[in-house]
Amino acid sequence: MRAIILAGGKGTRLLPYTTVIPKPLMPVGDRPILEVIIRQLKYYRFSRVTMAVGYLAGLIEAYFGDGNKYGIKIDYSREDKPLGTIGALSLIDGLDKTFLVMNGDILTNLDYCKLVDFHDKNSAVGTIATYHKEVKIDLGVLEMDEGFRLTQYIEKPTLKYHVSMGIYVFEPEILGFIESNGYLDFPDLVVELIKAGKKVIAFPFDGYWLDIGRHEDHFRAQEEFETLKEVLDLG
Repeated sequence: MRAIILAGGKGTRLLPYTTVIPKPLMPVGDRPILEVIIRQLKYYRFSRVTMAVGYLAGLIEAYFGDGNKYGIKIDYSREDKPLGTIGALSLIDGLDKTFLVMNGDILTNLDYCKLVDFHDKNSAVGTIATYHKEVKIDLGVLEMDEGFRLTQYIEKPTLKYHVSMGIYVFEPEILGFIESNGYLDFPDLVVELIKAGKKVIAFPFDGYWLDIGRHEDHFRAQEEFETLKEVLDLG
């Protein structure tokens, strides 16, 4: 199966490090986060990876090459201009079968085979891997009516959400919703698919997941990687 890794962003939330190094090459343990992902995909029997690159693309290409050292075929699709979080798919040829799309900065022990099987069994056009996220609000939250009369006061509540993990399985059909070389973000694609009556489903995941796009999350990943290395660093 083929995986598309979105690795073209500038990673501005990780400045100043990303001034000289693309976010997917940020280290976790003794290797870049993107190498951890590649080793996982190989472990779960993916045969080809296409990296959608843009910012500092040459560094990523030089590091991974054709994938021979990982035992998996790696090729690249370059963006000449930013195309959003999903627009880069319009530049990639040969997406004529079910394929995986994911961000290049995710640390997780997700079983990709289970995700793909879930997608197939539900006959969906798109499946979004989801994580149960709790957000602590360190303030008193007020609820009020239209006349500004207080109806509730909640001290430091914890809000619970199902959030996208940045990992998706798609059918080729979704490419018809992406303008060639046009800018498109993932949420906009999902909205259009839903409007068109297409079946988009969520795959619930309760294991380990961390997006390292912020300094505090990257620091956390560094702390936790050694403890969880056995289940994260596959291959």
